Amino acid sequence: MKKIRHLIDISDFTTQEIDEIIAVAEDIIADRKKYAHACDGKKIATLFFEPSTRTRLSFEAAMIELGGSALGFASASNSSTTKGESVMDTIRTVGAYADIIAMRHPLEGAALAASQRSIVPVVNAGDGGHCHPTQTLADLLTIKNRHGRLDHLTIGICGDLKYGRTVHSLINALTRYEGNRFVMISPPELTIPTYVRYEIMEPRKAIWSESTNIEDCIADLDVLYMTRIQRERFSDMDEYERLKDCYVLNAEKMKAAKPDMSVLHPLPRVKEINVNMDDDPRACYFKQVEYGKFMRMALILKLLDDAEKGYCPEQNARELVEKGFVCQNPKCVTAVESDLKQMFSLRDAEHQVYRCEYCETRWGHKK
Repeated sequence: MKKIRHLIDISDFTTQEIDEIIAVAEDIIADRKKYAHACDGKKIATLFFEPSTRTRLSFEAAMIELGGSALGFASASNSSTTKGESVMDTIRTVGAYADIIAMRHPLEGAALAASQRSIVPVVNAGDGGHCHPTQTLADLLTIKNRHGRLDHLTIGICGDLKYGRTVHSLINALTRYEGNRFVMISPPELTIPTYVRYEIMEPRKAIWSESTNIEDCIADLDVLYMTRIQRERFSDMDEYERLKDCYVLNAEKMKAAKPDMSVLHPLPRVKEINVNMDDDPRACYFKQVEYGKFMRMALILKLLDDAEKGYCPEQNARELVEKGFVCQNPKCVTAVESDLKQMFSLRDAEHQVYRCEYCETRWGHKK
């Protein structure tokens, strides 16, 4: 099968490429008519096996505003998966109808699995609690527009850092830019995953600290990225009930923040940002929604152009190892798609730590 470029993880793009996509999005904002027919005759398929409002509609709006059209489904119940069809067969089938696919799935690694069989570019629109690269593109454009840069910022990330796929992708992107500092605000039960901590932040020498409350650090922040506690990711509902309202940002807390601080949120929100914040000029979460469409327009253009040129770089691929490991994560796509080949790579040679390529679950031991 011909190699095709996909966007599964934000690491699939270099920092230069991210900057170029941002530049195209900014050009689209400045002159939308210029791009009104850029995708005439092209179709995007939005395959959403998990509920979504903003992401699915923004992909569809993005393609329509480029002159193309959209098809797809908004629930797994509307697909042939209810009949037992695999993700792999679904993606191969849909590739016959569309030029590019945006897919959201509750299983971690589902987008990577889909890309292995797809004959058109696949965009990961969120895979379980793993990552969400296109939300990160929207976040980066929002920050760039607000602050004029993506470097030398102090960024607070608050809420569900363990299961928050938007958080994992955002950290992966922003740690590449010079001089950024991070404050991770979460309860001890929801701190960032080990692989983010030791395989992304530490190798890049990221400067970061941890806190359990917003008040202690809000005065120092340039950006505050709020996230909801995600009920759908918890297997223990008692734990969710205990943690669900642990952070609430309101006008009173914002009195200590900088006048030009930005408050972002990938949405949907529950109670973590009070509605009395919505008219604060520092509230940028609805602007994020708008910017998400423009970034997805730029992304569609890039992936379709790369596909037409046959461009598919190999520099980000990790070397797989044959160790006979089987992923033990019940939320990994390999737990359901039994025909998938198990894929592990060595991430920490000193401690012999291997990780599943689909979901980042650790398999290894310390010497």
